Amino acid sequence: MGEHNRQLKADLMLVLVTLCWGVSYFMTDICLTDMDPFIINAYRFIGAFIVAGLIAFKKIRNVNRITLKYAFYISISLVFVYFGATYGLKFTTQSNAGFFCATSTVFTPIMAYIFKKTVPDRKLAIVVVLCTLGIALMSLDSNMKISIGDLLCLSCGISYAVDLLITETAVSHPDVDAFQIGVYQLGFTGLWMLILALIFEEPTLPQSAGCWMSLVFLALFCTGIAFIVQAIAQQYTTATHVGIIFALEPVFAGIVAFLFAGERLLPRAYFGALLMLVSIIMMEVDIKGIFGKRKGLQKQGKDQ
Repeated sequence: MGEHNRQLKADLMLVLVTLCWGVSYFMTDICLTDMDPFIINAYRFIGAFIVAGLIAFKKIRNVNRITLKYAFYISISLVFVYFGATYGLKFTTQSNAGFFCATSTVFTPIMAYIFKKTVPDRKLAIVVVLCTLGIALMSLDSNMKISIGDLLCLSCGISYAVDLLITETAVSHPDVDAFQIGVYQLGFTGLWMLILALIFEEPTLPQSAGCWMSLVFLALFCTGIAFIVQAIAQQYTTATHVGIIFALEPVFAGIVAFLFAGERLLPRAYFGALLMLVSIIMMEVDIKGIFGKRKGLQKQGKDQ
């Protein structure tokens, strides 16, 4: 029971992280009006690393080589994640970007089976199918075509599935500190992004107050807090569970795009969002346990 409660708390923490990432598409879209993708990500990751380092310097001061090694590996996958997400957002809508980046939901259990021989149970398989249908209904146009922006965001989903599996392996290692790996992956990713920005872009600072505010929000909540919480929470849940929870990201992204960017979805897209929400509830609720308790209570009542 205690283990189930810990997993539920971890999953709820990850839902909050997902909410921040749903908002991030709107914030990133604002930043793209003033800056290029690599420098945006350089600022948000380096900024997040500096803030986290200043707040928790004592906790990250003594770090071992294994933790740094895994943080380095994770940072490489994050470069591909944010390359796909940010460049993809230049060529597609906020809603579609959120939907295709959420395909990590589908790719995580597939990769877990390929690389870790983790066979999903029947309920999880149903959840993955529902999520896949939901993403398809929310993303594909009437001709079943996908834009270049959608493809870039799809690559983000694949890369993030890799990130989840590496993180799961890392935090299960006895010599790895989950909090430290959450902080140091920010620093490594920010450094990679800065190098790429210097090579391929002309780095600039934000030119408007809205862009500054969006960048600060991206750095603090969508990057710093989010990735540290993810690393800690993954000690108590599985990579596949995390991937399913992150299916809520396009739902949040779609709501934000609807309210603040004026984007409208087709009716089938809203049905897709409903399917994804149902899949989340199916994963989190122990249906057998609930009915088992009811049967036990009914039997107990009859015996009395």
